[in-house]
Amino acid sequence: MNTREYIFLALLTTGALVLTILEGMIPLPFIAPGARLGLANMVVLSVIVVFGFKKGLTVAVLKSILVLLVAGNPIGFIYSISGAILSTIVMHLSYKYLNGYLSLIGVSVLGALSHNTAQVVVAAAVLENIKILIYLPVMYIVSLFTGCFVGYAGIFIVRNLKKQISIGW
Repeated sequence: MNTREYIFLALLTTGALVLTILEGMIPLPFIAPGARLGLANMVVLSVIVVFGFKKGLTVAVLKSILVLLVAGNPIGFIYSISGAILSTIVMHLSYKYLNGYLSLIGVSVLGALSHNTAQVVVAAAVLENIKILIYLPVMYIVSLFTGCFVGYAGIFIVRNLKKQISIGW
C-alpha cells in the first residue's frame, strides 16, 4: 500500500467519524430508541467494494475506536465495535458471493440487519436479560429503510471513488 492510499483511507476514516458524530446530533424521535441512520456505513461499504475487506474492516474498527476516544463511552464502544465487525464481515461476504444476486442496496441491508443483530445480542449479554431480543424485529424494520438509504448512497460513492482512483486521486 502506498502513501497516497494510506492518506485516502485516513480521510475516509475521518469522514466516517464525522458522519457518526453528526448522526448522534440528529434527533430521531419517530424511530425506535437507539436506532440510527448508519451514515458511517456508507463509507465502510464503499471501502469494502473499492479497496477490499481488510481495509474496510480497518476503517470500521478505527472509526469505533476514534468515537470511543472522542465520546468517552466504553459501553457505546462495545455496541459499536460488535456491530461494525459483524456488519463488515456480512457485507464483504454478501458482496463477494452474492454480487450477481444483490445490488449494493441488498448488501447494505444485510449489513444493517447484522449490525443491529450484534448490538441487540451484546445488549442482552451486557444487561443479562434475554428479553431484549424481542426488540430485534423493530430494529430489523428500521434496518430495511436505513440499509436501503446507505446502499443507494454507497452506489454513488463507489462510482465516484473509482473515478477518482482511475484519474490518480
